[in-house]
Amino acid sequence: MDIQRVNPCANWSDATVFNNMVHFVEIAADVEGNMLSQTEQVFAQAEATLASVGSDKSRLLSVTIYVTDFANVAVFNQAWQAWLPEGCAPSRACLKVELADPAYLVEIAFVAAVKS
Repeated sequence: MDIQRVNPCANWSDATVFNNMVHFVEIAADVEGNMLSQTEQVFAQAEATLASVGSDKSRLLSVTIYVTDFANVAVFNQAWQAWLPEGCAPSRACLKVELADPAYLVEIAFVAAVKS
């Protein structure tokens, strides 16, 4: 089975698909916003990426959430619960980190099943 790389460049691909699974990472495009704004941007981008490879948020298998301040986790969790379809929560880890740009508040690595 071939590996499908979506929009590859020298440092990364927007997504990689192998064995009916997609792996990708999202970060807010507009970093001027607060945690809720950045989280909603990440979710919208994730939905677009999932759709582009024949998947959707109900097929998420695992996520790794990177936040710069645990004080923002409650806001994130509220948005997360509203975004996910009921009964479709993936396994997840949430880590406090320093991201590449201090304006970034959240970054999420996603793994999802692709419809075959």
